Amino acid sequence: MPDPAVPQSHGDGAWSPAELGGLGAGTIIETGVLLFNPACIRIGAGVYIGHRTSINGYWREGITISDGAWIGPDCHLHAAGGIRIGRRVGLGSGVKILTSSHDIDGGHAMILDAPLQFAAVVIGDGADLGCGAIILPGVTIGDGAQIGAGAVVTQSVPALAVAVGNPARILRLRQVGRP
Repeated sequence: MPDPAVPQSHGDGAWSPAELGGLGAGTIIETGVLLFNPACIRIGAGVYIGHRTSINGYWREGITISDGAWIGPDCHLHAAGGIRIGRRVGLGSGVKILTSSHDIDGGHAMILDAPLQFAAVVIGDGADLGCGAIILPGVTIGDGAQIGAGAVVTQSVPALAVAVGNPARILRLRQVGRP
């Protein structure tokens, strides 16, 4: 484990398929995608990852991207607390998923000196996150939920809910399979 008192580079994000924790058949990872700690990143079959996306897998927790997920360009997935992206999930361009934050009430004047808190993010099967949405630590997005473009999701969203805004609020539940 690295000494946190010694500044260290995270590297340049270069990777090879053999370094990944798992890589399913038929997955497309576009040019310019940066993968940090690739051994902690598991990618299912038929996944698409768009240009300039940055995925940070961490030794503490990893990231799983399930079969058929679509991740648009310019996304940032920071898995220090763990991320699970379900099957057939869509992430629009510029989506950010964060799993750590500083304890700002821990008695430290300098926020960067405050201890980190970690909490996993789970995106359920069939969910869709609009362009520029931000998902904060500890949030679960339920199966089939839709998150509007630019939403900042601070609390979990139930299955089939449509949530928008900053902070995100639930507008309605989707009617799936009903005329």
